[in-house]
Amino acid sequence: MKRVISILALVLCAAGVPAAQSQTGNAGLADQVRAAERAFAKTMADRDHAAFTSHLAEEAVFFGPQGVMRGRAAVAEGWKPLFEGAKAPFSWEPERVEVLDSGTLGYSTGPVRDPEGRTIGTYNSVWRRDSGGAWKIVFDCGCTPCGAPPGTADPNE
Repeated sequence: MKRVISILALVLCAAGVPAAQSQTGNAGLADQVRAAERAFAKTMADRDHAAFTSHLAEEAVFFGPQGVMRGRAAVAEGWKPLFEGAKAPFSWEPERVEVLDSGTLGYSTGPVRDPEGRTIGTYNSVWRRDSGGAWKIVFDCGCTPCGAPPGTADPNE
């Protein structure tokens, strides 16, 4: 009987190992998405349009005031004017990041700030991990802060 209990305990402990590894792996993947989002945001601060474009998936979809931009080329072209000038028109940073248990998609959201640091909106991005392990952005949409008074700037405009 002791042997059966010992084997059962061993099996139960072993069964818990993949779950613990999965949670650790998932946290590591969330850190990767967070780092990718920060690097993506840094392209705006650095005024580096080519680096910005390198973070876009080939089939990226960005939502903006003039409608939906589909594909890396369209998004890069649509965002190009935002990289003109010495000072970035806005900045953003990840506040919350989640990754599917499969490790294939990640979600990042956080504040969008004007050049003075005031929160003017929230961004929402979906990232996909490619076959080489790099995270590329596939969907992006910004909006005014929840509960913002009428007339508050929309980061998509």
